[in-house]
Amino acid sequence: MAALINPSILSADFVNLERDLQAIATADFAHVDVMDNHFVPNLTLGLPVFERLAKVSPVPLDAHLMIDEPDRWAPAYAEAGAASVTFHAEAATAPVRLARELRRLGARAGVALRPATPVEPFLDLLAEIDMILVMTVEPGFGGQSFIEGTLPKIRRARKAVSESGLDVWIQVDGGISRETIERAADAGANVFVAGSAVYGAQSIPAEIAALRDLAAKHAH
Repeated sequence: MAALINPSILSADFVNLERDLQAIATADFAHVDVMDNHFVPNLTLGLPVFERLAKVSPVPLDAHLMIDEPDRWAPAYAEAGAASVTFHAEAATAPVRLARELRRLGARAGVALRPATPVEPFLDLLAEIDMILVMTVEPGFGGQSFIEGTLPKIRRARKAVSESGLDVWIQVDGGISRETIERAADAGANVFVAGSAVYGAQSIPAEIAALRDLAAKHAH
């Protein structure tokens, strides 16, 4: 399975988002963190900004909704042009119904899990989703250090996906860098969100290529 690199624009310059999207044109997706200051203690951007980003981005948008009431709000992000919409398991009332609605609107449907949220309840529902996002930090802020205790959860998710025969991606988000990406890939992740590691690099294209190469060496 190919290793996909999704830089997080949470680490971009919010005054120059179009410029900073162009800077990651060699990536697979741009990861857009939508935070509402309720589900997580941070406020980033919402639908109007997202719609504009979708029009100017050189790569597909991967929306990560760290918001309350995703059942109500998530479909609008699919309609706004997101290639993938990920909502949090802890916030969704009817995750299967929501995932089906996102797919109907043409987006990939992802379910995100905080570090302490078990993956097991979703392993019987793999046919209904396209991606599991295992948060490797507590959601809310960029620049945090990777939580090693999430690796067994990634392994369990990969084992279930492999046994199912389904093409469900496993994404990791939080503290992903050259130092941690190999362990996450070895555990079974194939989609990697990196924010500060990419935007803080001297050469963004070189950093994206280096991360992709490191992850590919350990790909399942």
